[in-house]
Amino acid sequence: MRSLAHELEPTVYMGKSGLTENIIKEMETGLEYRELVKVKLQEGCELSPKDVANELAARLNAEYVQAIGRKFTLYRESKDHKQIELPR
Repeated sequence: MRSLAHELEPTVYMGKSGLTENIIKEMETGLEYRELVKVKLQEGCELSPKDVANELAARLNAEYVQAIGRKFTLYRESKDHKQIELPR
């Protein structure tokens, strides 16, 4: 999962407003269509990437993949748009 996440560019950017309903909706859409979503916290955002990642994972029923610097990645299997096959 981490190797797949490494190749991704961030698709969600979180600014000084922090975790908003729009961010949550964007994450929902991204997880459904891409399964793996990378988020970047902008310089104005004062939240901890690991804290936000864990909170979002709990709220969105997703899995925390990794956090590096000001970026983190979450995974959730898609119901209708499955793309990633996990090893058993």
